[in-house]
Formats: sequence, structure tokens, C-alpha cells
Amino acid sequence: MPIRAIVFDVDGTLSETEDLHRRAFNQSFAEHGLSWNWDSALYAELLAVAGGRERIIAYSHRMQCQVDAAALHARKTYLYNRAIREGAIALRPGVEGLIDHARRKGLLLAIGTTTSRVNVMSLLQSTLGDEAPRLFATIRTGEDVKAKKPDPEVYRLVLSDLDLEGSQCLCIEDSRNGLLAARGSGMRTIITPSQFSCHEDFSGADLILRNLAMPWSSAEFRPYTSLIAQPIELSRLLTRERA
Repeated sequence: MPIRAIVFDVDGTLSETEDLHRRAFNQSFAEHGLSWNWDSALYAELLAVAGGRERIIAYSHRMQCQVDAAALHARKTYLYNRAIREGAIALRPGVEGLIDHARRKGLLLAIGTTTSRVNVMSLLQSTLGDEAPRLFATIRTGEDVKAKKPDPEVYRLVLSDLDLEGSQCLCIEDSRNGLLAARGSGMRTIITPSQFSCHEDFSGADLILRNLAMPWSSAEFRPYTSLIAQPIELSRLLTRERA
């Protein structure tokens, strides 16, 4: 069945945003008088919990500490978006090229993410321009769902908006949770591991690339089960125009 849409995750997929999230969390903690400091190793572990506010709650339970998770997360979101608007983040290699290629082929574009809508809008506008959100037929976020990834709810909403079957869509993800969510909705899935997800198990992915501009080599690919013996041009997956 020909691909008719490309569906993107956001954090770690469109851009390497996770370390900026981490630093914004730490600044929020400090401003609220908490001694918490999430270093990179700890944050990689905490990313198993989908959603920033949920991550704060999970960590507060671990630390046996009561906090105002909503206030901490609200301040973190403000700090993160301020940094985004100041140009702190760029798109990952190949992302803009794939968006342009898909538009030329007449494919729909969509976003399905566990992050907040304001985070998505800030990233799109700061990297692709003020009109960038209009490039996407639908943008679904963590605010639209009851269950976050690895639950496939957000991607099922995207498919419903597009009026397409999962088999008609190609999903771009960077994490195990995202892969499970995408596969749970029936979408073929390409993984581009990010800074904080490169250690994860991506068994079941249709394709794993270093990024959308440079495939993994088979030697670098040994930790995973879906080995790629030869570099694969992503455009080969998009050779059939939308029906």
C-alpha cells in the first residue's frame, strides 16, 4: 500500500531537544528551592516516563518528597520555550529535506507527540518559520490524550484526523516508547536514535538510521535486531506519490 502521509514525533526526532528540556527542569528546580539536579545519565533513565509533569511526579515519589509538579512543570515549560525562541535548537539533519520532499510528492505531514502544544509550536516556528505549523495536516500532543506513549492513543488520533490507515503512513520516531506507540497504531516506523535514546532496543522497527541524512553502517548497528547491510535512501520508501 502506498505511503500517503509522514508522521513525526517531536522531541529527539525533529530536533535534539532533550538536553534543553533537562536544563530547563534543573533551572526550575533551583528556582523553587529544590536541590534536585538531573544529570544526563539520570535524565536518560527518567525518559522512560513519558511526559514532563509525569516525570516530576515519578521522581518526587522516588525521593519521597511532595512538590507542586504543576508549578514546577509550568516554569520549566516557560524556560524551555524562551530558549527555543532565542534560537537554542536546530532541526536534526535531513528533517527539513524530508519535509520538502514529502510536500513535493503530495504527501500529508502530521505530528504526534507527548510534549505540549506550545513546545511544538515554538520549535516549528523557530526552525521553519512562523507559518510552519500550517505545513502539517494535524498536530496532536500530550494535551489531547489520556494515555501517553508507549500507548498508541496519540497516533490513533492522528490517523483519525488524516482519515488514513496505519499502513498508509510512515512514522519517524527516536525512542522505544515511540516505536511501540507507532507500531501499535499500525504504522511503518523509521527510528533515528537521539542523544538520550541510542541505547534502547528498537526491535521491530522497519528501518533505523543515524539520522535522516546519514544511515547507520551495519557495524554500528550490531546492538539491534533489524540490521541494515547496505545504506538505504529514504526516498526509496516514498517513490509512489499519494493516490
